Amino acid sequence: MVYIDDNPQEIDVAEALSVVSQQRRDHSLRYLREHDRRLSLSAYLLLQKALRQEYGIFEPPLFSFTPQGKPLLRDHPDIHFSLSHCCQAAVCAVDSRPVGIDIESVDAYDPALVAVTMSGKEQETIAQAPFPAVAFIRFWTMKESLLKFLGEGLVAGRLPSILDTSIPHHFITHENMASGYVYTVCESGI
Repeated sequence: MVYIDDNPQEIDVAEALSVVSQQRRDHSLRYLREHDRRLSLSAYLLLQKALRQEYGIFEPPLFSFTPQGKPLLRDHPDIHFSLSHCCQAAVCAVDSRPVGIDIESVDAYDPALVAVTMSGKEQETIAQAPFPAVAFIRFWTMKESLLKFLGEGLVAGRLPSILDTSIPHHFITHENMASGYVYTVCESGI
């Protein structure tokens, strides 16, 4: 299940800090900019909402982390989740199986970035798309959501070929051009 907040700038930081775990409070307060705090809190609040609605869990979740840094629900290891945010929105995906989600703002098209992060076929698809910036972000969110699904970190040299994995998975991509973002969910293909 995917939860999204299209208005994270509306979050009252003081109020949000009062309802999240101390662990998330500390994490969010490390951000220097208020906007970044709001995004961090928004993603976590979405997780809290998802856990309440989908699993009847009301306590603020605490995280543990894999050696690669993937967050897990410390008290509910059977529930999988993924969080992401960009300037315009925050998203959360929860599932009983591994899941990854990434959201990105659609920015200016940068051919140099495309050249080092996309395979030759992906570069060709992006170049031929009516809106190359959107096509690039679509591929980028697929790659990041897959890395989160796999529980791996971002390794630049591996990015061009990451979508060639043999691990069963599928993607669901949503574009909100009115708000200027794209998000992709990567789920188990089994």
